[in-house]
Amino acid sequence: MTDAATNHRLRIAQVAPVIFPTPPTGSGGTERVVHDLTEALVGQGHDVTLFAPSDSVTSARLISAGPSLAALKRSRGDVAPGVPAALEAMQLDLLGARLDRFDIIHCHGEFAHAAVLGAARSRSITTVHWRLDECDRELFFGHFADLPVAAISASQASALPRANLAGIVHHGIARDRYTLGDGAGGYLAFIGRMTDQKRPDRAIAIATAAGMPLRLAGAVDVGNPTYFERHVAPALGDTITHVGELDDKAKQQLLGGAVALLFPIDWPEPFGLVMIEAMACGTPVIAWDKGSVREIIEPGVTGFIVSSKADAIAAVAQAAALDRGAIRRAFEARFTAERMARAYVDLYMAQIAGATA
Repeated sequence: MTDAATNHRLRIAQVAPVIFPTPPTGSGGTERVVHDLTEALVGQGHDVTLFAPSDSVTSARLISAGPSLAALKRSRGDVAPGVPAALEAMQLDLLGARLDRFDIIHCHGEFAHAAVLGAARSRSITTVHWRLDECDRELFFGHFADLPVAAISASQASALPRANLAGIVHHGIARDRYTLGDGAGGYLAFIGRMTDQKRPDRAIAIATAAGMPLRLAGAVDVGNPTYFERHVAPALGDTITHVGELDDKAKQQLLGGAVALLFPIDWPEPFGLVMIEAMACGTPVIAWDKGSVREIIEPGVTGFIVSSKADAIAAVAQAAALDRGAIRRAFEARFTAERMARAYVDLYMAQIAGATA
């Protein structure tokens, strides 16, 4: 075992995606998690290097091959479809030249990093921030059976080959990013991409039936642009509004004033970061029983788990009676970045021990 591992001060590489900066200014849940993890690891005394776009902001050492895809689009307009792959190749080339400088390499990308790591896979952790039950992952893990993976929920881990599973670490966010709100706005909130996986149309139906205003936040999904036009836009008016993407300040205002957050997903959500953001504001979450939801929400404490529109409407009527202070305390106990970082360090230490045994 290295001296750094023995002293519990690790030399850690965090390898972020190239689509948005770390942290993101709007969309980019993965980049938000990477940022919060990196900052918490630095705060805990580790020597952290972040491989990320040059428009990133970090307390760690930043190594970058260039700007994010988002920055390039702002400066150049439309870019060629191959640009994300080019940016990733450039970033991974910088990583590949420095593999021996780190005790542990933590990758948050999709596929190519596994080939670049080579023999260093034994002292790496990969976090996949998407579902694992599709053909591309089946093929990938069938080949890279020695790639250690940290699942972000037990639900996600159920689709991962046992040989790859290094552990399960739930996401966390910075403890002080959001504060306890009073829920006095008298409306329901929805935050997510405007797409059929997140089902804002279902949120609209619930709010309308419950007789409550609804504020929808989130970008129109570039992969499903007609969904918003067909299923959301026709319902917009005085009581159903779309406020677009939100920064942290605006998200605090939206969630802090909401009676409840609607999370009516229609896919196997691997985690669902907005649920813990709502909890940080003391806001109850009314979530469909899919994916990771049962791991995040404590029924009757931090929200309600439902399986139908009728159940959701009934939950809306009960949401205001939940103790918002208790919801905030549940967040502080389970979903802070500090807790996430400690859990990852435990995995890092186990990987290092196994690689040097």
